[in-house]
Amino acid sequence: MFESLSNRLGGVFDKLRKRGALSEDDVSEAMREVRVALLEADVALPVVKDFVKKVKERAVGQEVIKSVTPGQMVVKIVNDVLVETLGADDEESQINLRAEAPVPILMVGLQGSGKTTTSGKLALRLRTRERKKVMVASLDVYRPAAQKQLEVVAGQAEVDSLPIVMGEMPVAIAKRAMSEGRKGGYDVVILDTAGRLHIDQELMDEVAQVRDAVKPAETLLVTDAMIGQDAVNLAREFNEKIGISGIVLTRVDGDARGGAALSMRAVTGKPIKLLGMGEKLDQLEGFHADRIASRILGMGDVVSLVEKAAESIEAEEAEKMAAKLMEGKFDMNDMLSQLRQIQKMGDIKGILGMMPGIGKMQKQIENANIDDKMIKHQEAIILSMTAKERANPALMKASRKKRVAAGSGTTVQEINKLLKQHQQMADVMKKMKKMGGKKGLMGAMSKMFGGATPPAGMPGGMPPGMTPDMLAGMGGGKKGKKGQGGGDEAMPDMSALMKGGGAGPGGLPPDVLKALNKGKKK
Repeated sequence: MFESLSNRLGGVFDKLRKRGALSEDDVSEAMREVRVALLEADVALPVVKDFVKKVKERAVGQEVIKSVTPGQMVVKIVNDVLVETLGADDEESQINLRAEAPVPILMVGLQGSGKTTTSGKLALRLRTRERKKVMVASLDVYRPAAQKQLEVVAGQAEVDSLPIVMGEMPVAIAKRAMSEGRKGGYDVVILDTAGRLHIDQELMDEVAQVRDAVKPAETLLVTDAMIGQDAVNLAREFNEKIGISGIVLTRVDGDARGGAALSMRAVTGKPIKLLGMGEKLDQLEGFHADRIASRILGMGDVVSLVEKAAESIEAEEAEKMAAKLMEGKFDMNDMLSQLRQIQKMGDIKGILGMMPGIGKMQKQIENANIDDKMIKHQEAIILSMTAKERANPALMKASRKKRVAAGSGTTVQEINKLLKQHQQMADVMKKMKKMGGKKGLMGAMSKMFGGATPPAGMPGGMPPGMTPDMLAGMGGGKKGKKGQGGGDEAMPDMSALMKGGGAGPGGLPPDVLKALNKGKKK
C-alpha cells in the first residue's frame, strides 16, 4: 500500500535531510517534486494544490527548533498536513454503534466492489472485537446466488444470516431483518444491498427506500481503491443522492498508489472508516490517519503491528516461548512455532510494510524472496525432520539433508539457508540470556524493536527470513557490502532505522519529536 508514493516522497526528503540549511528555493523545489509524486499517485488535483499550499505556508519562514535540522522540520510539517488531509479525528473514523439495538448498518456500492465480502468481514470484526451479536441480510434479489453467497460468508464469520425467502423484495427483506433482529436479541444487523455496474436512478431509489425504512446508524459506501479517482467521484455521487456516513476502501493491499485514500476525505467530507487489506475475512483494518501518514512517509506502523500480534498470538504460547528464550534455548520446534505465529498475523509483506524504514529495503527483500511461499517451504522442511533433528539441528548432515529435501519437496540449498537462519537466531537468544534474566532479555528485545515492546512471539521484532546478517548487509554505510547498500550513500543500518520506531518522522529520535510537538527550544 502506497509503495510508489512512499518511495517518491522518501527520495525528496532524503535530499532535504542532507542539507544543513534550507532556503525558500529549496522548499519550492521539494514541493514541486511532492506535487508530481501526489499526482502520479492519482490524488485529486484540488487536493494536491491545497496540500502543497499548506505545506509551503508552514515551511517557509517557520522558525526551526535548535534540536532539529530544517529537513526534519519539513518532514514533520508534511506529516501533520498528511494527517489533516486523511482526516485527523479518530473517533469519527469509528463505526457508530450508538443507537437502539439492533443497530442497522447499510452497505452500498457498485457491483464487484466487494460489498458482500466486506459485510462478512465487518460482521466478524464486530463479533470478535466488539463482542456484538451480529446478523447479516442480503437485499440483492437480482444477482444469481447473491443471497446464498452472503449466507456462506456469514457461516465462515460464524454469525447468523437472515433466512432466504424467495420472491421477497429488498425493502420487505430489510424490514423482516430488523424485526428478526429485535426478536433474536441481536446488537447489529448488517444489510447488504444490491449493486449495479454503474450508478442509475433505479439503484439510488431502491437504496433510498431501504434507508428510509430502517433508518441506519451507518450507511457505508464500499468502493474499490484500485479504480483511483473514479472511487472519489463515486463517493461524491452516492453522498449527494443517498447521504453516506463513511467509506470502506477495498483491495487497498493491491493499490500501490493510494490516490483514492488521500483524496476521499478532502473531496467528499466523509471519513474513511475501514480498509480491506486482503481476501481473508480477518483482513479488515480500522482507518487511522496518523498511522497511514507514518506508512506513507516510510516510518512504518509499529502500533498496528503490535495490535496485529496481540490479536494473533496466544498468551500461553508466548509465555512458553519467553521462558525458553530466557534459558537461551531455541530449537527447530521453536522456529516452527515462530513461523506459524507469523502466518496467523497475515501476509508477510504486509507485516514488513509496517516496520520503520522498510521501504528502503524493497529491492533487498525482493532479492531475498521473503514471502508467504518461503515460509511455507520452511515449515515443510521442519515438518520433514525427525523429533531428534528438530531438537538438535546439529544432527543435520549431508545424508539427512537429502532425505529432508526429498520429503519436503525443497532443495538442500534451502535447508542450508534455514539452518543458517536458525543458528543466527539461536545465537541472538544466547546473547540475550547473558544480559541477565527476564529484565535483560526484554530490555534487549525492546532496543531491537526501537524502544517499543516487540510483539509476543517475534524475537526482537525480526520476521522469519530477516536474519541479523541480512539486515547488517542491507545497510551500514561504508561497512555495507557492494551491491547490498554499501558505500557513503547507503541506507542507514537497521538499528538506526529501528530507533525511529515509528516515533517520529523519518526515524526522528524521541527527544527531537518531543521538541517538535511542544515547540521548546534547546
